[in-house]
Amino acid sequence: MSERGAPGSGGRILVVDDDPTVAEVVTGYLERAGFSVEHAADGLDALRRAGERWPDLVVLDLMLPGLDGLEACRRLRAVGPVPVIMLTARGDEEERITGLEVGADDYVTKPFSPRELVLRVESVLRRGRRAAPAVPRGVLRAGDLAVDPATRRASRAGVELALTLREFDLLAYFVQCPGTAHSREDLMRRVWGWDFGDLSTVTVHVRRLRAKIEDDPARPSLIQTVWGVGYRFEPERTEETTA
Repeated sequence: MSERGAPGSGGRILVVDDDPTVAEVVTGYLERAGFSVEHAADGLDALRRAGERWPDLVVLDLMLPGLDGLEACRRLRAVGPVPVIMLTARGDEEERITGLEVGADDYVTKPFSPRELVLRVESVLRRGRRAAPAVPRGVLRAGDLAVDPATRRASRAGVELALTLREFDLLAYFVQCPGTAHSREDLMRRVWGWDFGDLSTVTVHVRRLRAKIEDDPARPSLIQTVWGVGYRFEPERTEETTA
């Protein structure tokens, strides 16, 4: 992987869309917001440009000629961690969920407000770039899970977990609040930093996180569903023996 290019004040964004009008509008709004923007017209071009100068974030259309957005996302994430915001057609819920499942951090449905897209980009980058939080310090532990906010690394039973940006934030938040029931709205505010948005985003990320930390994701014991409320994290407890 090549080094990151010199970004603008807001970072370097790779916009991948085969519609020149959409690409022009998105590029203009992002540049006015202080980002350095590069455009790719298809998935293969996106992989080539990312290999030359690794972006800080990718805005990726799902419907691309040749290599589609889902496969482009898979290949990008196989090379290295990079936040991805997908552009999807309104009503394509199944593709939207699939996009989140292959590692996209967020999505925006077409037609969309360019200003909303800029806000989503800023939100994703802000959470990815923030320094280690003032609290808590050190490694967070819950059962055999260990989460290090400073290095943004997590492991279970000593085996490192391959988590996306949002999956890490979600796990770290759960570990800090064991035994507390959280609504999806609360998780969206606390983890995503949004007061609005499609709550299925939370549902999909919980499902992805369960697949990585649960012994049996179909019968989760760590991230439990609280019917009518949302989710509760119940860490495994180590039994103590007495003489």
